[in-house]
Amino acid sequence: SDGTAFTSDDLTKRVARDMRDISALTPGFNFEDFGGFGNNQGGFGNQGGFDRDDRGNFNRRMTTDDAIRTCEDAVIDQALDLGARRIIVCLGGSATTDGGLGCVRAITAPHRLRGVELLVACDVQTTFVDAAPVFAPQKGASPAQVDLLRGRLERLVQMYRQEFGVDVRDVPGTGAAGGLAGGLVALGGRLVPGFDLVADEVDLHDRIAEVDLVITGEGHLDAQSFEGKVVGGVQAMCVDAGVPVAAIVGDADDDVSGRIRHVSLVHEFGIERAMREPLWCIEQAALRLLKET
Repeated sequence: SDGTAFTSDDLTKRVARDMRDISALTPGFNFEDFGGFGNNQGGFGNQGGFDRDDRGNFNRRMTTDDAIRTCEDAVIDQALDLGARRIIVCLGGSATTDGGLGCVRAITAPHRLRGVELLVACDVQTTFVDAAPVFAPQKGASPAQVDLLRGRLERLVQMYRQEFGVDVRDVPGTGAAGGLAGGLVALGGRLVPGFDLVADEVDLHDRIAEVDLVITGEGHLDAQSFEGKVVGGVQAMCVDAGVPVAAIVGDADDDVSGRIRHVSLVHEFGIERAMREPLWCIEQAALRLLKET
C-alpha cells in the first residue's frame, strides 16, 4: 500500500505485542520499520527499495543486484526463523522496477513459505508488465529505459511461469512496487487491498462512527486516489456512516476536484510555502475545514 512506512506504523501500533529486535541478525536492518506481531505474525514496511539514489536523486532504474541488497528477503527469512505463520508485506514507494526478482532470488529457502500465509498489501490494480510504463516514468525513467524495463518484466513472466507454475502477467495488482507484488505472488503470496487490511486492523469503521468529521489526505489528488487508495476508501466508509469527510491534499487534478471536499495546499498557500512549511499549511487547512463544518 502506498506509503509503506506509515502503513507499517499503523499496523505495529495496533497489534504489536511481541516485538523482537532482529537488527543484530540482519545488518542494516531498521528495527523501527519492523513489527513482530503477536500470534506469530510479521509485518514489514519500507524495506524494499530506495526513494532516492546515493546522490540524492530519484532512481531511474534499479537493477536486480541492487534490489537483492535492499529488499524484504532478509526480513522474511528472519520472520520465518522466528516461527511466523502470517507475514504481511506492505508495498508502495519502492523506486524499483525489477519485477521482484531480487527478492525472489535472495530468499534463502522459498519452499518454507508454503506453510505461511503470505499477504501482499497493495492499493493499485496495475498488472505486472504495465509496472514499467505506469510507474517507472514517475521515478524519472526515459522512454528508452521504460522499454528496457518492460522487456525485463516480459522475460520474468516466462521465468516465474516456468519456475513456480504461476502466471503473473494479467493478475491485477502484480505491478505494485515495480512488480515486486508479482514476484511475491509467484512465491504463493495473496494480494489483498492495503486500505481494507489496515482499516480492519485499526477498527476504522467503528472510529468513524464516533466522530463528527473525518479528514483524510493525499499528496496529489487524482483519479487513482479513488481506486483503492486511502482517500476513496475513507470517503466510501464515511458515506455509509453518514459522516462528513474532507481531504487535505498537496495539489489536485481539475477533473477530480469535485469528487470530494478538499483543501489544496498549493492552491491555498502557493507552491513555495506549501513545500517550505507543509506542517503549518496542513494545520491551517484543518482549522479551516473544522470551522466550515
